[in-house]
Amino acid sequence: MIMGKFFRAALFALLLSPLAAIATGPVDINTADPAALEQVKGIGPSKANAIVKYRTENGPFGSVDDLVRVPGIGEKSLAALRDQLTVGRPAQ
Repeated sequence: MIMGKFFRAALFALLLSPLAAIATGPVDINTADPAALEQVKGIGPSKANAIVKYRTENGPFGSVDDLVRVPGIGEKSLAALRDQLTVGRPAQ
């Protein structure tokens, strides 16, 4: 009985997890913290910290294409990330 409830709860959570990713939409590279950036497929802790560091030192990104200025992100990485990211107005 308990195992059945656990199984149903786990199955329900598993089915909803892709919806959570869809509901959040693209991540804004001008406002996201490292934890939010790490939710993007292809961005780990090192790249997330490099993005935030670059943004802090150089100001907001004008476009997603500006990510190639971040150390460790080249054209190939940018191509894989482009659809998962956006550039909004920087936080005031």
